Amino acid sequence: MTEWWRDAVIYQIYPRSFQDSNGDGIGDLPGITRRLDHVASLGVDAIWLSPIFTSPMKDMGYDVSDYCDIDPLFGTLDDFDAMVARAHELGLKVIIDQVISHSSDRHPWFAESRASRDNDKADWYVWADPNPDGTPPNNWPSVFGGPAWEWEPQRRQYYLHNFLIEQPDLNLWNREVQDALLGTMRFWLERGVDGFRLDTVNFYFHDARLRDNPPNPDSTAPDTYNMQRHVYSKNRPENIAFLRRMRRLTDEYDARMMVGEVGESGDTSIRIMAEYTAGSDRLHMCYSFEMLSHDFTARHFRHTIEGVHKGAPDAHACWSFSNHDVFRHVTRWMPHAEASEALARQAAAMLLSFPGTICLYQGEELGQTETELVYDELTDPPALRFWPQIKGRDGCRTPMVWDDSPNAGFSAAKPWLPVKEPQAARHVAGQQGDNDSVLSAYRATLAFRKAQMPLRRGETSFLDLPEPILAFHRGIGGEALTCVFNLSPKPARLTLSDDAALAGPSRGSLNGRVLDLPPNGFAWLDRAVRLSL
Repeated sequence: MTEWWRDAVIYQIYPRSFQDSNGDGIGDLPGITRRLDHVASLGVDAIWLSPIFTSPMKDMGYDVSDYCDIDPLFGTLDDFDAMVARAHELGLKVIIDQVISHSSDRHPWFAESRASRDNDKADWYVWADPNPDGTPPNNWPSVFGGPAWEWEPQRRQYYLHNFLIEQPDLNLWNREVQDALLGTMRFWLERGVDGFRLDTVNFYFHDARLRDNPPNPDSTAPDTYNMQRHVYSKNRPENIAFLRRMRRLTDEYDARMMVGEVGESGDTSIRIMAEYTAGSDRLHMCYSFEMLSHDFTARHFRHTIEGVHKGAPDAHACWSFSNHDVFRHVTRWMPHAEASEALARQAAAMLLSFPGTICLYQGEELGQTETELVYDELTDPPALRFWPQIKGRDGCRTPMVWDDSPNAGFSAAKPWLPVKEPQAARHVAGQQGDNDSVLSAYRATLAFRKAQMPLRRGETSFLDLPEPILAFHRGIGGEALTCVFNLSPKPARLTLSDDAALAGPSRGSLNGRVLDLPPNGFAWLDRAVRLSL
């Protein structure tokens, strides 16, 4: 199917933390290949790998110094080819991260660009003269703190870095830069990858006049970045033309796709998702951070999905509850649960009932929780800079846990981040034969989703029920399901308007027209019915 991605479930792998095969404490490509059977056994359709390219690792691979090679930490191009081949044997598509809004300052392109104002790559990055008093050209801040400009004495100019100082922004206003980046994407398409996850896709272009951003009076965040409305430093309309060039490239190959990361929320997120996925000549889909927040209410989930459908009717959304950048959702939402296992099962049932494409993050299928770290264990730049107000991303990046051997089977050596007992206790081997485990619940729910056309391609309509009940119909043709979730640590009782039966691995009981849901319980009913609380 050329549009395999429309109802796909994608499993995100953080390569540093999945499986170490050579005893250096860092996960690698041969380790991923070894563990692909586990991924395939879940019933997912694809894997997405966070960056594996050559990098100084100032931002754990999101600072690329060679877009067409594998970092030795992870292996070789031959290891990559072997992994792709094995994934395809198992029926898994392969998606890789593309970080093309910025490179590493160690990239040869930047070394040449910074050397002078008149070399062949002088205009490949975003350079600007200082103000008369030597200050940066505008007020743009870096996501990771401080100004987004760094002085380069060789050129006597500032360069733009929306993230770390070591991550200079590429100048996509330059057609040669676009051509070079598209060439790197073609390199991986020729190697058999099935798609790209586009990091910071809304950062590709900046305002050509370098105008100051206006203030954001609504910000309550502990960092300075959110004190501005970033109307000039990102989200620029010029992005669209480059997205079209990317789409023309991927359309040269069969059944390839692109999903863009839109690091926004609210109406801005919906607007950008609509713009970036409209028609058939831009991105295939986008995902935002709307469901990666602490908000665990029926209103929030309904508002997010309906907001995309109403504000971006042509858009195709990709939803996730966890990834490598945020606290794991079981930890984020525990104030709304009686037990973490019940919450993990419910999260799987709810996410896999939502319309669109779904992303799962490694360890999620185990009910994994956030790892509590102390300062000396940190590696993440924002946490190192702003601790303890900002805890950073290390807590969700700790190694995958496989069995009860040392380091939970991840590595024979000391891992790059620690494996602590609360996380190690949830290992794969310990849940494998337990029909009541979170791992079994994920497998059962994934199998149910795959067998139910309404969950894969059905239209969605929400029922008007008070908190804490989230309920909606999914229907296509003559098939329909009613999906019901009790987002509360207390039991709930609902009355059905018509007779119905439970479907799939429901966590609830149906007595006549009375549906009883335990704390964080859920149920699928085999037809579209009305409910009252």
